[in-house]
Amino acid sequence: MIPLTRLNHVRLVINSDLIEHIEVTPDTVVALTTGQKFLVLESAEEIVEKIVRFRRRLLGGTVAEARGAMSGSLGSGAHDSDDE
Repeated sequence: MIPLTRLNHVRLVINSDLIEHIEVTPDTVVALTTGQKFLVLESAEEIVEKIVRFRRRLLGGTVAEARGAMSGSLGSGAHDSDDE
């Protein structure tokens, strides 16, 4: 979910997975797969940055957990082989 601002300065939060395309005409129009369209103050570039940051946050925990699990298992395996 990403926060955006309508032209009348009312905030809304959009599920970024539903964004079909973004038009710049010169206002920014966000079109959803549901057929809804929103005019927003943010530029297309800002919206893309928000989506990237949101997805990194979602995947960040998963990647960090995977790295921790891998380093933990590798560390214990390497330690075991040193003792032998």
